Amino acid sequence: MKHLLNSFMLVALLGFAGFAVADPDAAVAVVTPTVNKGDTAWVIMATVLVILMVIPGLALFYGGMVRAKNMLSVLMQVFVIFSMMAILWATYGYSIAFTEGNPFFGGLSKLFLIGITPDSMAATFSKGVYIPEYMYVAFQLTFAGLTPALIIGAFAERVKFSAILVFMLIWFTFAYLPMAHMVWYWAGPDAYTDAAAGGTAGATAGFLFQKGALDFAGGTVVHINAGIAGLIGCLMVGKRIGYKKESLAPHSVTMTMIGASLLWVGWFGFNVGSNLEANGLAALVFVNTLLASAAATLAWTGAEWIIRGKPSMLGGASGAIAGLVAITPACGWSGPMGAIGLGIVGGAVCFLAVTSLKTLLGYDDSLDAFGVHGVGGIIGALGTAVVASPALGGTGVWDYVANGVAEYSMSTQFISQLWGVVICIIWSSIVSFIAFKFVDIMIGLRVSEESEREGLDISEHGETAYHI
Repeated sequence: MKHLLNSFMLVALLGFAGFAVADPDAAVAVVTPTVNKGDTAWVIMATVLVILMVIPGLALFYGGMVRAKNMLSVLMQVFVIFSMMAILWATYGYSIAFTEGNPFFGGLSKLFLIGITPDSMAATFSKGVYIPEYMYVAFQLTFAGLTPALIIGAFAERVKFSAILVFMLIWFTFAYLPMAHMVWYWAGPDAYTDAAAGGTAGATAGFLFQKGALDFAGGTVVHINAGIAGLIGCLMVGKRIGYKKESLAPHSVTMTMIGASLLWVGWFGFNVGSNLEANGLAALVFVNTLLASAAATLAWTGAEWIIRGKPSMLGGASGAIAGLVAITPACGWSGPMGAIGLGIVGGAVCFLAVTSLKTLLGYDDSLDAFGVHGVGGIIGALGTAVVASPALGGTGVWDYVANGVAEYSMSTQFISQLWGVVICIIWSSIVSFIAFKFVDIMIGLRVSEESEREGLDISEHGETAYHI
């Protein structure tokens, strides 16, 4: 019975809504789909906030951490990757990720957004409540644009611009889209009218959705996926010239702090927008997102202060991002105190990952894409099973057939979360390795030693960030 309920209760990245137990007759009542203007307005605003996360947020966060001679190269990479992913998303990405196909890939019925009109509706996480499908397309586009851009932090300052773009095309198609479909695609709440209908609807969902993996806003699809790709990339590209021998210090921690702040603000669109509705659960997600990041900032700063003797602004900014990453998959299921705990763990462990682990294994993850996003995403994905427990202040998991919160098993949910983490690591690793190897054979990954010493701003783009 638990297994049967599990396949009905699965709710993916974008949360679920309406925790008050409905009238028993509501399960059999005919639901009239309605577009809610308030929800639509919020999703429009959330979409803008996620764009703010990428350009200029992520661009400045990463840009400040490289040397001055590579500042524009990072800005250019983020800017163009986001633009490129937007076009790929509209032409085929949305269809593959969010239409019915098989458990790993969607179909081609909405290539070029065919069939979508201003009157088309996309389901939210409450029965009968919808938003315009165009806004769902746009909101999900921002996730597809952000995720590949995260990867570049792992091998900044040494990879050809052309190689990055070809890699992103391959990785987006064969890593991001399948993971998005596996974790987030489902038939929507209105399909779960009774046990039989729920079973039929569940069978059409993505592979990890069927396994019960919870991912409110992208712990697996976005952060682990990108973090693992970054780790594979920095290992295959190799270390920067002068790594551990010359100063490779950030040229502007001020820029990084500004970028981190924009990321923090934009993340409310990322997490809270993933609820798709402006309701009480959205308020909980907002509070969780705020508290987890604050807790992680303090945890990272405290750990650095104890171990290194001084707290740094770079550490504080990195801690904030680590907390945001850790709470992302859990933000719709955790209670506020669980969010604080997850933030503390995420901040402290990510600090150790970008210091001790990186030193121990000797890889050059330039801007700690793996150390923050990969490690933080794993902590958050697995931690979701803990903080979601109603016994620990979490919301539990909603059963759309019974229209109520289902019986919760932390061990069962942990296994479901582990499925998501392991599949994501394996899938992203294989696709990333093949993609990097293909690009290296075809056009070469790395710039010449002369170009790297001169800086990518001049050698790759013919301009400089600063004129002295």
